[in-house]
Amino acid sequence: MNADKGTSNKQNKEVDGLIKKGYITIIAGPCAIENSKQFEETAKVISALGISYMRGGAYKPRTSPYSFQGLEEKGLEILKKIGEKYNLKTVTEVTDTVNADIVADYADVLQIGTRNMSNFALLKKVGEIAFKRKKAVILKRGWASHIKEWLLASEYLGLEGEVEVILCERGIRTFDTNTRFTLDLAAVPVIRKLSKLPIIIDPSHAMGQSDLVIPMSRAAVAAGADGLIVEAHYDPASALVDGQQSLNPKEIEELLKQVKRVASVIGKKVR
Repeated sequence: MNADKGTSNKQNKEVDGLIKKGYITIIAGPCAIENSKQFEETAKVISALGISYMRGGAYKPRTSPYSFQGLEEKGLEILKKIGEKYNLKTVTEVTDTVNADIVADYADVLQIGTRNMSNFALLKKVGEIAFKRKKAVILKRGWASHIKEWLLASEYLGLEGEVEVILCERGIRTFDTNTRFTLDLAAVPVIRKLSKLPIIIDPSHAMGQSDLVIPMSRAAVAAGADGLIVEAHYDPASALVDGQQSLNPKEIEELLKQVKRVASVIGKKVR
């Protein structure tokens, strides 16, 4: 395939899955599953607000080898148990071909993180699993990747057959240090021009500061994004991972209120 001519996106057959036409899909939850109490308390908040998708990391690829690496399969067990209890669809990251099948046993939606966007063996494995098990896949943009590289990476997920693939812009690395990364909202209209794939925004990782998440969420919806994936924790101060960028219960509620207002202007609803 010639990258200069865009991507075929054969995997983007429209289904009523994670992304639904006319709606903004919200995915919320902690960066990492720390224990049952933490995940359940956060799930209570998310469910009460009418959010249908909950995120939570069980396998955590970390820059520092001394940081919390996740509970692994024990975390997946918590993810599945709490998700079913509160009728929440679950989203978690697949970090390696070795644990890909295990993750798929527990989670509803598989996520490929920024570090693995160009891990082509993993992309092919996850695409194969997603096709066979009818699961959606969220593909985060690499923090130093061009948009066409991102789109070509998405093609690996569809090699076995049609898979619901959702692109996720989560910030790219630039010279500016005022935020954790630089959120490239221009990616939304560019993706619209080059591809038929839906795109969601992760303002939490891009901003790295909780007080900046709501403003950038509004901007993302206004730019035409199909959804948001945000970090939320019932008590961010106690979080083992990324507490500084996680929304507390009041902030999650406020995010929903503001996003709904913006969505209504462009004729969309929030779910």
